[in-house]
Amino acid sequence: MKFRAGHFFRAVLLAAFGLLFIKLHITDEIYKYINPKYEIFSQITAAIFILFFFIQLFRVWERPNEQHSKCGEDCCSHDHDHGHSASLPKKLIYYSIIMFPLVTGFSIGPAVLDSSIAEKKGVRLQGVAAGSSNSNQEVAQDFSLEDEIIELNKKLLEQDQAPLPNNNYLTQEKYDDEMASLESQDTIHMDETIFEPYYEKISMNPNAYKGKKIKLSGFIYSEEGFTPNQLVISRYLITHCVADASIIGFLAEFEQEFEDIQPDTWIEVEGILSIGSYNGMELPIIRAKSWKIVEQPEEPYIYPVLTKIVE
Repeated sequence: MKFRAGHFFRAVLLAAFGLLFIKLHITDEIYKYINPKYEIFSQITAAIFILFFFIQLFRVWERPNEQHSKCGEDCCSHDHDHGHSASLPKKLIYYSIIMFPLVTGFSIGPAVLDSSIAEKKGVRLQGVAAGSSNSNQEVAQDFSLEDEIIELNKKLLEQDQAPLPNNNYLTQEKYDDEMASLESQDTIHMDETIFEPYYEKISMNPNAYKGKKIKLSGFIYSEEGFTPNQLVISRYLITHCVADASIIGFLAEFEQEFEDIQPDTWIEVEGILSIGSYNGMELPIIRAKSWKIVEQPEEPYIYPVLTKIVE
């Protein structure tokens, strides 16, 4: 029997991809790439790589006369080959492209999105256009897409399954209770469990929450045109994966000016919700009463809340 090094190397690559996905799940780093609701798909991908690895193992050893058994005596005259004719430079390029995600995946940990991305994408500060007769319609349209995404997420989770990580999974009853408590809370706590729905509801109707206390944390971000005492308290919202990440946050005004604080610093802010304007848009603004620097959380991203209908 003849040992085929090329087929063995392909088997190693398949095993490596499978192990990379397994590593990402064991370390929970997978959630820095995708929304937890897609975890099952990456698990299936890992299983497929491992399956292909075992299939490829059977091709590593070549039996005598196997190479041309299907071609017959005229094999060499046919206008085809058995996969051995690729030049060395082409093989190096081919395998380099395949190995790049493996090398980076095993040697470099996933980076957390920061304000440098926010500078390119911009922060979604939702509000109502001042003096616009169709402003309510514009806001409704802006939220309709978000509502469609949330409804789709709900439908995807109507079947029984274990709770998802990262606190973006709630039963329908728990979700309704959390949303109802928004109206009665003395201090609105914007924790990861319910951050996105709270943010959408407050942004849609900021006047309903004017004067309420609010507490939240996020990384700071400043845009051109902000006053020295204005910062956005930002979070990255991952709908599907990091490629579609959007930055949401509240504009906060502080009593002091910020000169030395670095971008991407995580702070926790307590303040009062009020109404202000920015670029002609009426939007909720936090009048900060106190703040402190905090550590970046282990899971810095937030996700649309998923609910399950329990019969």
